[in-house]
Amino acid sequence: MTEPAITSAGNPRLKRARRLQDRRARSVLGLFCAEGEDLLDAAIAAGIIPVEVLAVPDAAVPEQLPGCDVVRVSQALLSLVGSLGHPARLIAIIAASDLPRTPVGTVTVELGSVRDPGNVGTILRTLGALGPGSLVLGPGSADPLSHRAVRASMGAIFSVPIIAAAPSGLRVALDARADVELADVDLRGPVTFLLGAERDGLETRHAATADVVCRIPQEPTADSINVAMAATIALYETRRQRDAAA
Repeated sequence: MTEPAITSAGNPRLKRARRLQDRRARSVLGLFCAEGEDLLDAAIAAGIIPVEVLAVPDAAVPEQLPGCDVVRVSQALLSLVGSLGHPARLIAIIAASDLPRTPVGTVTVELGSVRDPGNVGTILRTLGALGPGSLVLGPGSADPLSHRAVRASMGAIFSVPIIAAAPSGLRVALDARADVELADVDLRGPVTFLLGAERDGLETRHAATADVVCRIPQEPTADSINVAMAATIALYETRRQRDAAA
C-alpha cells in the first residue's frame, strides 16, 4: 500500500528507521534495515515481505507487496537513515521474526566472539554459496542484523538460518597451532566448524567442546587468516570432500 510522501526529517517513520541503526532498538522493535534494491529483491525471492519500504520517488518497487507500506521520500531525507557512503535509493524495514530459524543441510558454522559485523555477514554469504548450512552466534559476536552485516551477507541473511545451537555431529575447531590439517579430517558427515576472533582464536571453554582441532596451512610468518576467509576455506573443503564422494 502506497502511503503519503514523507516531507519532514521529523516524520515518525524516518525516526523509527534511524533508531534501527542501534542494536538495542533492533532487539526491542524486532525490526532491521536492508538497504538497496538488490537486498529487497533477495528478501522477496526468499518469500519475505518487508513491513515497510522507504523509497526515493523514481525507485522501482514491486507492486505486489501485501501488507507492506511503500512510502516515498526524497534522497536527502533517506540519506539520514541509511549507512552507505553512496546513499541507497530504498530501505526495506523487515521483521526479524520472518527470518529462517530451522537448520538446513548438514554443515554449521559456530562463531565465538566474532565482533566484526562485516565478517559475520560474509560468513552468512559463504554459507549461502557453499552450504546449505546454518549459523550459530556465540556470546560476544556481532549482530547479524546490523546494517553492515546485512549488506555483507548480500541477501544470504534471508535464506541462511541463524540458530540457537548446532545440531549433533562432528565438532571441528580451527586453530593455526593445531597439528592436524583440515584436509585430513573426514568432513562428509554432519559437521560444525568452531571459529573465534582472528587474533585471539577460540576461547578455551569453546574449544573444549570440539571433537577435533585442526589448522589451515599457512606461512609461518603469517599472523592469522581472516575469520570469514577461514570459514570459506572450511566450507569449500567440506563441499569438495562431499562432491568427490558422491
